[in-house]
Amino acid sequence: MRLAVTLLTVVPLPAGSVDRGTARAAMLTAPAVGLVTGGAAALVLVAGDAAGLSPLLRAALAVAATAVLTRALHLDGLADLADGLGSGRPAAEALAIMKRSDIGPFGVVTLLLTLLVQVAALASAPHGAVAAVIGAVTGRAALPWACRDAVPAARPGGLGSLVAGTVPTRNALLVTGLVVVGAAAAGAAASGPGGAPRAAAAVLVGLAAAALMLRHAVRRLGGVTGDVLGALVEIAGTAALVTLAP
Repeated sequence: MRLAVTLLTVVPLPAGSVDRGTARAAMLTAPAVGLVTGGAAALVLVAGDAAGLSPLLRAALAVAATAVLTRALHLDGLADLADGLGSGRPAAEALAIMKRSDIGPFGVVTLLLTLLVQVAALASAPHGAVAAVIGAVTGRAALPWACRDAVPAARPGGLGSLVAGTVPTRNALLVTGLVVVGAAAAGAAASGPGGAPRAAAAVLVGLAAAALMLRHAVRRLGGVTGDVLGALVEIAGTAALVTLAP
């Protein structure tokens, strides 16, 4: 859990010895880290509402708080993946583009559109604080699937090679089930019994969107990298927020 928090947030915790077994445990507990990032966004939304801020402004501040808490790590991965895949180059060249420190036009456009969609979805969600938590948890629930035993690393070294192939599929299924049940309970608490199916659907839609991108990335790049994992967090979380918006 300490490794998951250290990898996925700005919070520095001593992770101790890190091996593939520890990496597997970190990926399985990654959805719980969404309670931290999503909880921070929820607090901003509640505080903004109490201060009389408009829905759009408090949604923008909530998204900004999440970016700060994660060092924009996942957004950076999304931009890098967009540049790599958008280049249309062979796998080795696309991976080299993704390692560059600059962001190209594909990455800029992808970042802008993703952030706009996140802000708009949060601003229009009937229960924005609950939606923020469900979206954050769903984003990180994509990680066990991206690190399951059938998915290789795209290159040696880095986060991708450490976590790729560490998670048994049955464990990813178990984590997904827990997330779906938790989301349904949160939806029911916020909106009554009718809110449970939509909240559960948001998780499944988010994971489906991430699965489609994972399949494409593995086909194009040969496996996963840290950037791919970060991009999947943003894709799954964004898709869940869109599902929760009216």
